Amino acid sequence: MGEFFKELAKILIVDDQEHNITLLERILGRAGFKNLYSTMDPYQIERLITEVDPDIILLDLHMPGMNGIESLKLIRTMVDSNSYLPVLMLSADITPEAKQEGLQAGANDFLTKPYDRNEVILRINNLLKTRQLHLQLQQHNITLEERVRTRTEELEQAKLEILQLLGRASEYRDDKTGSHTQRVGYLSGLIASGLGLSEAEVNLIRKAAPLHDIGKIGISDDILLKPGRFEPHEFETMKQHTVIGASILEGSSFAVLKLAGIIAHSHHEKWDGTGYPLGLCGEEIPIESRIVAIADFYDALTHERPYKEAWTSEEALAEIERQSGYHFDPRIVAAFLHTFKEHRYIPS
Repeated sequence: MGEFFKELAKILIVDDQEHNITLLERILGRAGFKNLYSTMDPYQIERLITEVDPDIILLDLHMPGMNGIESLKLIRTMVDSNSYLPVLMLSADITPEAKQEGLQAGANDFLTKPYDRNEVILRINNLLKTRQLHLQLQQHNITLEERVRTRTEELEQAKLEILQLLGRASEYRDDKTGSHTQRVGYLSGLIASGLGLSEAEVNLIRKAAPLHDIGKIGISDDILLKPGRFEPHEFETMKQHTVIGASILEGSSFAVLKLAGIIAHSHHEKWDGTGYPLGLCGEEIPIESRIVAIADFYDALTHERPYKEAWTSEEALAEIERQSGYHFDPRIVAAFLHTFKEHRYIPS
């Protein structure tokens, strides 16, 4: 045991005989222990443990009122099971039955009266060395847990940044700021929250939604940046961004990317079954895709694109309400309109 720990170690002595306490304090003081606390009243144990936070307790077995076994049981109820607070039982006569009862109650060692100075120091040193090792292990575990927590936070942040960069890449050619994807993510999260989805589900949708149009990477500039309306064959090509997006995200083991793949594939499906690529209708369309469809539609309408002028917020809201039951799930439209007004959402 290091001398530094020995000087800092706090020893609590509980014995109803003052001369026993005085003797132990003299032995321990000469051995270099400086932080000695004592009481002749076992009913003070609870208070002293709280105030002193001892590293070891020397506890007399035979005491009036509350004996050593009862005191020991009290001590063990106060100490966390993951902590190591050694208790050295003191007695003039340790019978096998008393030792067994003491061990069952949580005693770590026994010291027989009258005391042998060398034995006292040896047993206390051994118990304190174990305490020191336990504290070092605890600190080591805390350090490891902190490192793991920090590393996990770094990985989560890196994953979030990758998602944001992927979302920005999907919009780079017709929205160089990448702001559309982030707005859609934010608005999708608001709608999901307004629908009463759990916090975990809301966060997942908010992170996955920005990748809804990642399939645009596979669409040529001639079509993607064309001003005005698409020709029928051009529109068919444009539709393929949903399939391309799902293909890009296919096979991921991450929940957010799995959901992003689902959204990418089905965010252009319509409630009445007239959407693409599969013509799903109603509840067949994943709820996450139904949420993102409205967020995407609103943001696309209210921002200028190469092929159109920006609509006003009022015009976009009116169009979404008009499309309730046709393009969009009526329940989600209602949640969107309520959320929009409640949060006073202002597109940027």
